[in-house]
Amino acid sequence: MDIFYPVKVFADWLTYGLLAISKETGLGEAMDFFIYDTIKIFILLLVIIFAVSVIRTYLPPEKTRKFLSRNNEWTGNVLAALIGIVTPFCTCSAVPLFLGFVEAGVPLGVTFSFLVASPMINEVALVLLFGMFGWKVALIYIFSGLLIAIMSGIIIGRLKLEKLVAGFVHKNLTKEPREAPKKTRKERLIYAGKYTLNILKKVWIYVVIGIGIGAWIHGYVPVDFLAAYAGSDKWYAVPLATLIGIPLYSNAAGIIPLVSVLTEKGMSMGTTLAFMMAVTGLSLPEFMILKKVMKTKLIIIFAGIVGFGIIFTGYLFNFVLG
Repeated sequence: MDIFYPVKVFADWLTYGLLAISKETGLGEAMDFFIYDTIKIFILLLVIIFAVSVIRTYLPPEKTRKFLSRNNEWTGNVLAALIGIVTPFCTCSAVPLFLGFVEAGVPLGVTFSFLVASPMINEVALVLLFGMFGWKVALIYIFSGLLIAIMSGIIIGRLKLEKLVAGFVHKNLTKEPREAPKKTRKERLIYAGKYTLNILKKVWIYVVIGIGIGAWIHGYVPVDFLAAYAGSDKWYAVPLATLIGIPLYSNAAGIIPLVSVLTEKGMSMGTTLAFMMAVTGLSLPEFMILKKVMKTKLIIIFAGIVGFGIIFTGYLFNFVLG
């Protein structure tokens, strides 16, 4: 039985019983979807963020920087991308840590692997995709995201673009990072609890807005309407979805409810995931922050490489999933 079956029963009772909204109406479908998905996603967020926050206490920035700076190209990029999975949810919160890596002497290409992976692949997106679409979609998502992050970092590293990073960053190169004192189990749990609440305070509005938009589409957009314009047979759908996603800004927790509804309404999986990756992995707020630490040319190169990888992933999903 679905572990969220009790939530579904409650949503149905609240919508069709207490509120007395007819099942046959768009409002009824939209309200039921909104209540069910809101409760389900917040439960997942609480559990997942708390668990990953505990894991994160074993990977403090100081130790991470020291570890990454001592590895060769391929190993460093792979490790940086993997570490990016368990870091903050959005690009804007990942940039300060990215800057700290550069200042600590971590190679530029390695830091870019982290910067790409951090917002594009995270534990929330992975678990929600698994819960909504199954293990096949979740595995393709994480594999393609890691591949984009690793290859982007390697390409940028081999282009030797350090001169395009702001001069003050290199002047601030630090020596051996000072290790933070080890935390007790109780301190780790307290930290995880506070971090979880802090993240929820930051992302709850995105989640509610994302589910709200998804609920409206679920209730009022005709079935197969989107398939006519963004189905897997439309060659332009993936690059168009990527371009549309870049100016927008959200995080995976807020955008994935839309992915679920868009695919339900007929949009191809590859197109919706390309849109999601563009929104979370390439955003205007991120570019504005990066502009303070690197030249425009490097930002364009970074966006171009990642954008190409996202488009490739979209076509890959459409090919594999039909």
